[in-house]
Amino acid sequence: MRYIWQHIKTIIDAYNGSLPLAHFLKNYYKQYPQLGSRDRRILNEMAYCWYRCAKAIIVDEIQQDEFEYKMKACLQLCANRDIVGRLYDMDAFGAASSDLSCLFPYDVMLSEGVSAIEWSRSILVQPSLFIRIRKQKDEIIKLLNTAAIPYSFVTDNCIELPNGAKIDTLLPSSAYVVQDASSQLTGRYFAPVKGERWYDSCSGAGGKSLLLKDMEPTVQLTVTDVRDTILYNLKERFREYGHKAPAAFVTDVTDKAKLAKSLDGRQFDNIICDAPCSGSGTWARTPEQMYFFNPVQISKFSTLQKNIAVNVAAYLKQGGRLIYITCSVFQDENEHVVDEIINKTGLKLLEAKLINGIAHKADSMFIAVLQR
Repeated sequence: MRYIWQHIKTIIDAYNGSLPLAHFLKNYYKQYPQLGSRDRRILNEMAYCWYRCAKAIIVDEIQQDEFEYKMKACLQLCANRDIVGRLYDMDAFGAASSDLSCLFPYDVMLSEGVSAIEWSRSILVQPSLFIRIRKQKDEIIKLLNTAAIPYSFVTDNCIELPNGAKIDTLLPSSAYVVQDASSQLTGRYFAPVKGERWYDSCSGAGGKSLLLKDMEPTVQLTVTDVRDTILYNLKERFREYGHKAPAAFVTDVTDKAKLAKSLDGRQFDNIICDAPCSGSGTWARTPEQMYFFNPVQISKFSTLQKNIAVNVAAYLKQGGRLIYITCSVFQDENEHVVDEIINKTGLKLLEAKLINGIAHKADSMFIAVLQR
């Protein structure tokens, strides 16, 4: 296994967080085609375990090879017994001590509904794969059973699967959507009515928009994003799932003039503001983001979120609702932004909640519903 150690050391030394870790590893393996699927799986597990908890490992005494010692401790802390067993004699290795508060050693307040230790522990665990069933539920269950893929229901239409489950060639593509369980639960706050005008202001690839249209296909939907490629992908997804593509505009919603030009006087019954954020509620999936995160970014995100939410709120009809969403667990991106929205727009807060997905090995999200 010495060549595995050489490769993982090279990976950790070279990676700087500028790319998603998954993309970096994929590019790395292209350079070394001799690495087989088993080798890649081991290296993937080692890399992700490192970024999950290397900062929490305390090496109490001088080790001949501190990197290997810390890596073994990371694997041990993440309870990755399979890889651990391949790399060393467990009886001969006493795991280093750990302090989970070192994973994110900054004085940042978390939203009500999750504790610091609960959140830190969740980073050590690879989240599950979740799908939202759109149709053919019985057929999907039959196929999963036939393929002996374990699953469990989170809600009537939300299924939890093992991460990495090979379902893309197994299940009919139009019958389900890959979507985190907590993201699906935001739909409980939508309550769409036939014919309403909705606006998804930071649509991304359209996860929330698709959820909305599946709930009520007759809503008249407008979407915006700053990236034209992502809006193209959104339209393609809508066609794949049998929905008419929404009115879509490439615009910067932080710029009032550009936003006004794009929306051209439109007013909406409901606005979804799924704002750009730190993504701290999803860091168990992307632990490298936490490892390389600069806490200064929290205030930058908070300022951006306040600007976006206040700008788009101007396009609400009287009685209309603004649905503010983040995948963050930080108060500065959640409750504090809601306070600013209320102060700047006069909207009334109807409800706010952190959707804590940790128990289901899912993401955590914040949602607030405000009304004009």
